[in-house]
Parts: sequence; structure tokens; C-alpha cells
Amino acid sequence: MSVAKPLPHDAAALHVTGRARYVDDIPAPRGTLSLAFGLSDTAHGRIVQLDLDAVRAAPGVVDVFTAADLPHANDVSPAAHDEPLLADGTVHYVGQPIFCVVADSHLAARRAARRAVVAIEPLPAILTIDEALAADSRFEDGPLTWTKGDVDAALSHAPHILEGRIEMGGQEHFYLEGQAAFALPQENGDMLVHASSQHPTEIQHKVAEALGLPMHGVRVEVRRMGGGFGGKESQGNALAVACAIAAMRTGRPCRMRYDRDDDMTITGKRHDFRIDYRVGYDDAGRMLAVDFTQYTRCGWAQDLSLAIADRAMLHADSSYHLTDARITSHRLKTNTQSATAYRGFGGPQGMLAMERVVDQIAHALGRDPLEVRRANFYAAEGAPGYPQTTPYHMAVEDFVLDRIVDELVESSGYHARRAAIAEWNATNPLLKKGIALTPVKFGISFTLTHLNQAGALVHVYQDGSIAMNHGGTEMGQGLFQKVAQVAAQGFGVPVETVRITATDTAKVPNTSATAASSGSDLNGMAVKAACDTIRDRMAAHLASEHQADPASVRFAEGMVHVGGESMTFAEAAWRCYTARVSLSATGFYKTPGIEWDRIRGTGRPFFYFAYGAAVTEVVIDTLSGENRILRTDILHDAGASLNPALDIGQVEGGYVQGAGWLTTEELVWDDKGRLRTHAPSTYKIPACSDRPPVFNVALWSQGHNRSDTIYRSKAVGEPPFMLGISALLALSDAVAACGPAYPALDAPATPERVLMAVIRQRDSGG
Repeated sequence: MSVAKPLPHDAAALHVTGRARYVDDIPAPRGTLSLAFGLSDTAHGRIVQLDLDAVRAAPGVVDVFTAADLPHANDVSPAAHDEPLLADGTVHYVGQPIFCVVADSHLAARRAARRAVVAIEPLPAILTIDEALAADSRFEDGPLTWTKGDVDAALSHAPHILEGRIEMGGQEHFYLEGQAAFALPQENGDMLVHASSQHPTEIQHKVAEALGLPMHGVRVEVRRMGGGFGGKESQGNALAVACAIAAMRTGRPCRMRYDRDDDMTITGKRHDFRIDYRVGYDDAGRMLAVDFTQYTRCGWAQDLSLAIADRAMLHADSSYHLTDARITSHRLKTNTQSATAYRGFGGPQGMLAMERVVDQIAHALGRDPLEVRRANFYAAEGAPGYPQTTPYHMAVEDFVLDRIVDELVESSGYHARRAAIAEWNATNPLLKKGIALTPVKFGISFTLTHLNQAGALVHVYQDGSIAMNHGGTEMGQGLFQKVAQVAAQGFGVPVETVRITATDTAKVPNTSATAASSGSDLNGMAVKAACDTIRDRMAAHLASEHQADPASVRFAEGMVHVGGESMTFAEAAWRCYTARVSLSATGFYKTPGIEWDRIRGTGRPFFYFAYGAAVTEVVIDTLSGENRILRTDILHDAGASLNPALDIGQVEGGYVQGAGWLTTEELVWDDKGRLRTHAPSTYKIPACSDRPPVFNVALWSQGHNRSDTIYRSKAVGEPPFMLGISALLALSDAVAACGPAYPALDAPATPERVLMAVIRQRDSGG
């Protein structure tokens, strides 16, 4: 078996020795030029003067171009055609590119860009959710509303009503490798682009559009990224297009990379949300009706905001069955960076609000929040009412959280620890502890149905070595290794036999982004289809030599067994080659059973759900708000894991990144629309010392996917991110020990916010 083995990342040795090659490491031909953008310093305004003479005269400058110089399309948006590469007379946020400098070095380009004389006549800037609502500034004609049942009637009859609001900030992707691109002009006007991108086909499309070429005139290659997290799904378009235009204008290779400050200033982040809620519930804590209103700040361009806001609505139920629910979503346009994809793609924001609601209900009833969670879980198979439906009317037929939570409660010693924390808090006035267990139910598939497809190309060479290419991109998550294991499994050979080549639009066309946690699901199935085709051809030929049934041919442990004879896989490949059997095949896969009407909010947008749960224990200093995560226990369902080592790594990283979003990672804009947290000195991602000293992570041993996925595995890219919600609610539990009120802790729960919440608790009578 090649699948299910805990093999290391295929490039692990290259990563730790510094030999892994990223875009800016590619050896550049002599004469390669470097690019830099000149940026707006105004959130909204008209450009009334743009004097670039000093820029052109600067040392090392070869070319300077503006929107007026672009040969064809001035657009780098992923869908809405509302995001110009260079400002077209109006600027819409601080950091928007206005012009591009092409020089003989990166430093020369950056220095020259600062010499520009730019005068901008300010226009009213919309920066906040409240300002956008007042101006009715939005990306759709009005809010989108999905409804199940009769919410108003159910609320009117509910024994208890609870109302509240939660605000949650955005998040910087902070990939280790910044945005980068490298364009090399080819003969006949064609262009080769190396990009740090999760979506090579979109880069290909936008570059072709900008150069006036058909897509076959542009080839995009992505070997690896030094992190992506959604930030390289659409945000890399501008660099690739700019490099291609500069290469076309100069006839020379051109490369571009953002410095970290520019990267954070120019690119989009996770959407920040405000969510208002009204919920009716009974004495047992069962939710009878829920009314959510979600407000999302999308920034100046649409980017992927509609789909992200949709997914927040799709996860507003979290893990709980709602008989009557109304979810309203406002997608608001502001003069800030265009918010974009980020791990979870809106799902974390929607789930966090629901987990807050459950937590607040438990506080109001004086119950353990775990009791209220269990009271509201979806019905598992065999339970009364199974299957129950989501607010978007999809049946939940694979619910296993009740079993996962039971196992985690036992393994983590949850009840004993909760009792011990209560004793600690009763005798310690300065340090307070808190604990929380939160579940995850996350839908897997692109909600834009046509993106649920993948292609692959597999070659078996005459010496038995195997080369494989597919449409997924490697950003450190281990996709290439997992899919190589799938190929090795198909031919019964060691994984070392399989070579994975860089993602290349000339080999596999029309790829979807590596996103939505679907990389292994889609590309693994496409590779398996190609391998099955080749293996069946080989089996048919070898069986014919022995007058045997092709079904009797067995590929295992590097050998091929047929008609009483055994041979190495290499020998079998040679025999098939000399017999003129094709040893190359393409594979294709499309996710079955997906249908979705986003306006009505009905259908089956997901192939299946991924599940998990986390228990987090924290301590806070009530005099300063400083806090620490003391222990985390996680049990996560990866189905029949393709690679347990890689999957556990994804769970660990996802949790830490999710906890970072909710505790330390604070984005701050001033009243001029300037991002003030634009460098590692002012923006705090979790450090190694922020990891819990006790960190127990396990994959659920009973994991199995009821849906027909690749070897019954489950996606593990995005779902673990939401395990970090337990960290915020554990902090809330600690703050609750300081007074009788519910803390209503917003995110990120920085030390300042924790301290203010403690003060409010004490003022409430604690």
C-alpha cells in the first residue's frame, strides 16, 4: 500500500536545506529586468497630476508605463472586470498601483517609483461597515437572504430570546514567500510565466487578455509556493500581468516581487465581519429559531467576495440543526484593500457567530456549553429525525460529530479539567483559567459548480519510471506527495518511482484553483483515472501473452503477476513498450451530485462534510489581559487518510492559524484608510512560543468517507482552521470567571480586548 502511509513531504529535505526553488530563485538570463509599482497614498480620489519625468530619468530605469500605455485589457480581477492593473484616473484605496517602473534591478525600480509627482484630488472615502451601510455602498442591489421555516413565528413562541452582536477582524495571509512572478518572452510573441499562484489557469487567462493573445500563446508554470492560504488565488494576477506587459514592451525577461510592506499594503486580506443575531431557545438550550444578519467589508473591488459571503451563510449553522432560520448577508463596498480568499473562505466567520450564540445560551442557562452543543447537534444515522437538513435544505447524511466529541471528551479529560478550572478560579483572584470544546462541520466543494473538475497527465516510461502532472499546485501542504502516493498505489510501485512535475498549463489545461480544500479530492481522482487507463492497457497486453484474463493481472510491491509469471514493473513496462502499447494517458474527474442555486439558497453545494473537534485551555492575567494557551486536544476526521503525517501537520497548522486570527492578528486602518499594521513589527502572527505546550492531535481512527472520494479520504486543508474557535471561547470562559455578565468577546481577542472585557465583568458586579 502506498496510500495511508505517513510519508514525509516530497520536498521536505529541500525546504530545510534551503534548496527548494521558488519564483525569485529561478536563475535569470542576462538582461532580466525588475518591476515595482508606484502606489496611491489616498483612499479615494481623482488623479489630477501624474509627472513621471523624474522616474524615467532615475538610474537604471528602462521603461515606465501607466494605464494609458497598456496595449489591451487593463484588468486583473478574477471575475467582475472591476479591478484595473493600474489606476485609470481614479484611485480607490491606499496602496492601489498607479504606474509601473521597469529597471535593471529591484532596488533601482523601487527607488525610482518614489520620485513620481502625483497629485490626487480627494473624494469622500468609505472605510467602515457603518459608512458603507449609510451610503448604500455594496456589490449587489441589496442584501441576500436565505430562509428555512417561519422564523418570526418561531421566535414569537420561544420561551427565551437572546440578541447580540459579534465583530471579527480580517487576517493577513503572511505567506513566507511573498507575491512574485517572472515572465520570459518567447518566439512569435508567446509568453512563459513563472508565478507564485494557486490558480495557473487564471494567470494564463489574464496574461493572454492583457497581451491580446489566445490562451495557447501563454504558458504558466508553478513549481511550488512558499505558502498561499488563499492569498495567491487571485492576488498574483497583477504581478504576472505587469511582468508580461513589460516583457512584451522591452523584449527582455521581467520579474517582480513585492517587499513585505508593499505586499501587505497592496493585497487583500480575510474579510472582516459584523454579525447580528437573534435566537429563540428552550430551557434545554435547544435553538428554536435563529435570525442572523451578516455584514462583510469587501473592499474596493469585488474579487471573490460574493462566493466568500455565500460560504459564510452556508456555515452559519455550524454543527447544529436549525428548524427555522433566516440568514441575511450584506456585501459592502469600501475604500480599502479588496478582501480576498483566505483559508476557510468565509466559513470561519459564519461558524464563529453560531458558536458565540451557543456559548451565550449556555451562559444564560448556567449550563456547560458542551451540553447545549450536544442538544443541538444534527441527528446521526439511526437517530430520530435522521436525516435533518441545513438552512439551505441539504440533507446531512454523514454526521459523526457526536461520536468524535464523545471520544475527545474522554481522551482529553474534559469534565475533570473543567471542574479543576472552576476550583482554580475560585481561589485565584489574578489569574483566571478557561476551557472550551468546539466542533467543526465544514462543507467540501467549490460552490461555483463548474470549478469542481480536474485533469491529469501520466506517463510510464519504458524503464518503469513514472512522470505525473496535474492541475493542483503545491504550496507546502503536501498535495504533490499525496497524489504521487495515489499514482504509486495504482501501479503497485514504491512512491519513489513517481516523479511529480511542476504544474504547467501546457500539460493540463483549464485547471481550477487549488482551493476549497479540494486539491487532493479532485486531482487525486484525475490521476487515478489516468493510471487506471494505463494499467488496464498493460494488463490487457500482458494477459494476452499468457492467454489469461486481464482481471487476473496483479500489480503489487513493484511486481506484476500474470499467468504464473512474475516480473518487475520495469520489465512489464518494457514489454508493453516494445509491443507498441500506449503508456501515456490523461485523466479527468468531475465531482458528482453537485447542484446549487445561490440566490434561492437551496441545493447540494457540498459533496460531503469534514468534521473535527478541539478542546482548548487558557489562562489570562486579569491585570494586563495577557494570556496563554496552556493545552489543546484535537480529534479530527480525515476519513481514510492518504497520508496521516501530512494530515496531522495540516491540523496542527490550521489550528494555530485559526487561533492566531482570533487572538493576536489585528489589522488596523487609520481614519485616512492607511493600513498601519503592514509589517512583522506591527502585525503579530503566532510564534513558536505561542503554540500550546501540551498539544495533542490525533486523526479519528474510525474515519471513513461515505462519499466516493479518493480512497475514501477527506479534505484537510481548511476544516482544521476552525478548530481555533475553541481558543477564543476558552478566553471568553476565563473572562466570564471575573463577573456575572456574558463577556461578548470580539475577535481578535488581543490582550487589550481581554483586559477591557475583564473590566466590564468587574463593573457588572464581579
